[in-house]
Order: sequence, then structure tokens, then C-alpha cells
Amino acid sequence: MKADEKVIATNRKAYHDYFIEETLEAGLVLTGTEIKSVRGGRVNLRDSYVRLERGEAWLLNVHIAPYEQGNRYNVNPTRDRKLLLHRQEILRLHGKAQAKGMTIVPLRVYLRGNRAKVELALAKGKRQYDKREAIAQRDAEREMEREAQRAMERER
Repeated sequence: MKADEKVIATNRKAYHDYFIEETLEAGLVLTGTEIKSVRGGRVNLRDSYVRLERGEAWLLNVHIAPYEQGNRYNVNPTRDRKLLLHRQEILRLHGKAQAKGMTIVPLRVYLRGNRAKVELALAKGKRQYDKREAIAQRDAEREMEREAQRAMERER
């Protein structure tokens, strides 16, 4: 993360459900009231994904809460939002996603300067046993850290 970035929302479930192969950054097309709501941190990335169609990238199922003072200018909170990517990036992503059976998921939404950005990941779905294995490994690492701390406390 760079110094001038402010993270608004992260998709922690994506790290649990997918193996992350590659990441890239994309701009996000928002309306005036949406960007105000994003700056307020009212974004939910759960169950969101990216669809590539007709040479364009679209972000689907992202919930950006309506801006409270937006009245009639507010839009549907879960509408499809266009992503700003170069054509070569879209073609490369499309080729990789089709060939390897992968999907494209957003990992986080952040502000860089006054622009809303999305970090996208080319990801492959985990099987149930992969998820259990990851949980067991994380628990083992936590237990080793606890034991190391206890050993250091005994030495004192």
C-alpha cells in the first residue's frame, strides 16, 4: 500500500475462498453521490465479482450505501459499475480467465488522491479441503507463536 492510499473496504472472504494468482489495479466509474458514500467508508465487497463483456469490464454485486444527503440523486446501491482498464489488460484477463477456469474478484476498494480504485485479483476457487487445510495451518502458526511467547516469558 502506498502512502497516499486510504483503504475503504477489503474482501477478506476472497482470501478464504480463492487462491490469488495475480493482482492489478482498475479505476471505478461512480456517480457524485456514490463517491461521497465511498469516502464515508460505506462499501461492501462480499460476493462481488467482475464480468468481462463486449470489451468492457464490469464490477457486479458491490454494495455502496446510498448517500444520506443525496435524496433523488442516489442510485441503486448494487448497480453494475464500469471498471477503467486498458483494452490490452481486459484482453489479457479475458484470455487467462477463460483458459484456466479462473475468475476475477475485487480484493479492496481504496482512494488514491481523490480517485476511487479497485484492486482486482485473478483467482482460482479453493475446494473445501483446501479451506480446511488453510485453517489448520493458520491455527498451527498461532499456536507456535503462543508457545514462543510463553517460552520467552518463562525466561524472564
